[in-house]
Amino acid sequence: MSTVTVRPTTRADHRVTKYVVTALDGHPMTLLRVRGRHAPTREPVLLVAGSGVRAEIFRAPTDRTIIDALIDEGWDVWLVNWRASIDLDPVSWTLDDAAAWDHPAAVRHVAEVTGADTMKAIIHCQGSTSFAMAAAAGLVPQVTTIVSNAVSFHPTLPAFSRFKIGRLLPLMWAMTPYLDPSWGDRPDTAFGHAMKAMVDLTHRECDNSVCRQVSFTYGSGRPALWRHENLNPATHDWIRGEFGKVPMSFFAQMSESVKAGHLVSVSKRPGLPEHYGVDAPATDARWALFAGRENRCFLPASQERTFAWLDAATPGRHSLHLIPGYSHLDMFLGRDAARDVFPAMLEELAR
Repeated sequence: MSTVTVRPTTRADHRVTKYVVTALDGHPMTLLRVRGRHAPTREPVLLVAGSGVRAEIFRAPTDRTIIDALIDEGWDVWLVNWRASIDLDPVSWTLDDAAAWDHPAAVRHVAEVTGADTMKAIIHCQGSTSFAMAAAAGLVPQVTTIVSNAVSFHPTLPAFSRFKIGRLLPLMWAMTPYLDPSWGDRPDTAFGHAMKAMVDLTHRECDNSVCRQVSFTYGSGRPALWRHENLNPATHDWIRGEFGKVPMSFFAQMSESVKAGHLVSVSKRPGLPEHYGVDAPATDARWALFAGRENRCFLPASQERTFAWLDAATPGRHSLHLIPGYSHLDMFLGRDAARDVFPAMLEELAR
């Protein structure tokens, strides 16, 4: 008896539809709906990237991306460029802005276009913290399962990162309104030139100047957001064009959150509490928390602390996955992430 082999989805199969969306405060965003050769058979899943990157970060030049894997499992895949995206004009923003205005608007738009009553979400880094805030405030009730990578409610940093964000941030903010890893290749201010020179002297781990600048900006490793051995050469080169400006307003909020031991609001935004990760969240969503054991941006303890808090409230409902040999963004960009990471994420979505 013969069997039919179904060819896995690749980037060449992607059909992308772009939607221009307005956040609840009027700020522009975009949503990208990505389909393969066949129509989806499951509900929508929204992917939310971190700060100073863009939705395209989930479509790296690897053999198999998380988008390919989702499409082959029948999910209706959506990506959001929220106000932190480098595909949009740069603005000063806080996590509060995204939680109150961006993520609720994105979820509502996906629900309206698809007619779906419920959906899932895969959230990463500051897309994760801000989306977690929206969920905890009860602003995205359509989302029933949240797969969070790296950090959610309890950001925990390496010692050098705590020093940078606590001591160096006020000094740098007096000289620049933002940090920009693309300074590694294209410094456009006097401060940017100075940062490039300093990082080039202190980071010698590779010949990619943007990769080195990313490590200083976001963590305490060499490198900080991935392990070099996990990236293929094409991806390591591709990241040169995938990082941009991040406002000091965000770093200031993260500094306050690290001091508090949990996420805190720093501005008055509709429907948002002052503290997160303390009282029970106003959502029935199930959380699947992921972290690379080698993460030098946010320590794995970030997700461990959040899991302990969630599990104390609803024992046995949520899950925690610590992936050996992985760091931060290589959980999606890694050459073997399709083997080592994606199956567990897909299993959590299908539960």
